[in-house]
Amino acid sequence: MPSVQAVAAKYLVRLYRGMMLTNIASLKYRRFLFNTLVPRLAKKVDGVRCEKADLPGMDAEWIIPDYAAKDCALLYLHGGAYVLGNIESHRSLTSRIAIASGCRALLIDYHLAPENVFPVALEDAVSAYRWLLKQGYRPEKTAIAGDSAGGGLAVATLISLRDQGAPLPAAVMLLSPWTDLEQSGASYKKVGWRDPMISVKGLRKDALRYAGSKSLREPLLSPVHADLRGLPPLYIQVGSIEALLDDSRRLAERAARDGVEVKLDIARGMFHVYQIFSPFVPESNEAISKLGAFYREKIIS
Repeated sequence: MPSVQAVAAKYLVRLYRGMMLTNIASLKYRRFLFNTLVPRLAKKVDGVRCEKADLPGMDAEWIIPDYAAKDCALLYLHGGAYVLGNIESHRSLTSRIAIASGCRALLIDYHLAPENVFPVALEDAVSAYRWLLKQGYRPEKTAIAGDSAGGGLAVATLISLRDQGAPLPAAVMLLSPWTDLEQSGASYKKVGWRDPMISVKGLRKDALRYAGSKSLREPLLSPVHADLRGLPPLYIQVGSIEALLDDSRRLAERAARDGVEVKLDIARGMFHVYQIFSPFVPESNEAISKLGAFYREKIIS
C-alpha cells in the first residue's frame, strides 16, 4: 500500500492538474505554473551548489553536490511533454539525484515546442552530451537521465549518438519515460483514468506540437519502435497508476529483445514522476536512492 504521504501527494497532484486545465488552458499559462510558480514552492536542496555552464546554443546549469566525484557526470533532460519545463522546474529533482549518485549533473534548457519542433530538442541533447566529452568527461564516467518527455529524449539521444558512431555513456536512468507519442499502449485507456497527473487528451496535443510534420511512430519520437541494440544499461522507474505505464513496459521488453541490459521498477500505487515529492514521500526517497545506487554501480564502482 502507498504511504500516507504518497496518498496526500496524489491529491496535491490532482489539484495541480486541475489548475493546469490541460485541455483548454493556454500554453503561456501552463508554462507559468510549471516553469515558474510551482518550482518556487520547492524546498531548497542543501549540500549542492549551482553554476552556469558555458554550453553553446542553450542555457545550462551545473548542479554540484559537496562531495561529488570530480570525474563523473550526469546529463539530465527535464520533462514537460516537450512544451514545458526548464532549469528552474527541475533543479530540485536533479539535485537530489545528483546527491544520491555522488556526481555533478548538467541540467540543460533544451528548446521547446511548438516554437521548435522535432528534432531541435534532440539536437540540443546530443550537442550537450558531446560538449561534456569535450570538457574531458570520459563516456564510461557519464550517464544520461530524464523524466517523462526527458526520458524519451534520453533514449532518442542514445540512439542518435550510436548511429553517429559516437562513444556512448555508461548508463541511462529513466523516470516515467514518454516513449510512445502515438499512445498505442493499453495503459492509456486501462490505467489513464486513474492517473492524477496526465491528461491523455492534453498529452496528445503536446505530442503533435513537438512532432510537427513527422509521424508519431518515428523511432526518435517514440523509441518503443526503435532498434535499441548496442545501448548501455537502462534503469526504468514508473508508477503503476499512470497512463504511461506501458511506455516503460514496452521499452523494457524491446530493450531485452535487443540484448540490452534493462531493469524495470514498477512502484505500486504511484503516479507519474512521483520522485518529485522527495524528501516528503518515502517512496520518492527510496526511488532516488535506487537511482543513485544504479549510477554508482555502473560508473563509480
